[in-house]
Amino acid sequence: MSSPRAIIQILITGTRILGKAFYEAGRQAAKNARSPAAGSVGSDVAGVGNASSGSITDQLTRQHRMTLDEAHLILNAKREEEMGNILKQYEHLFKANSPPPLPSKPATAPKARSTGQFYSHYLQSKVVRARERIEAERKMPVEVEVEAVGQKTESSSSSQPPPPPPPPGSGGTH
Repeated sequence: MSSPRAIIQILITGTRILGKAFYEAGRQAAKNARSPAAGSVGSDVAGVGNASSGSITDQLTRQHRMTLDEAHLILNAKREEEMGNILKQYEHLFKANSPPPLPSKPATAPKARSTGQFYSHYLQSKVVRARERIEAERKMPVEVEVEAVGQKTESSSSSQPPPPPPPPGSGGTH
């Protein structure tokens, strides 16, 4: 077998193998696009896709795009912890992820930050959303009670029959 013929056969065989690999990868990608993997959350935040009922908790989860458990994990707080302690943790995490204050007047060319501290607008926004989610959950029982009292008042006022009409001949126009 001559050397050029062997090289051509190697190239043809390699091209076939590579073509089959790309074909199979394409088939697998199409299959994955049609049906998400079990347990995956896709582009949804964990737990938000499961918040499909009409309960107030599920409404808050969809509105804030965060579950209550996720909010407590972000702020490193327990469910039964007082709001004051949660706010202290919030302030600490918010400041830790804030950019350093800008100097009032730069004397010369701006220097590179040498403190080694980094900040993240993304993490800072997650911390803010976690605080808002916990606050919304804590306000919820009060709002539910006020709403229930309002409905009782409306139902008791609407359940009373209207006053009877005056008897004929009394108080009519003459």
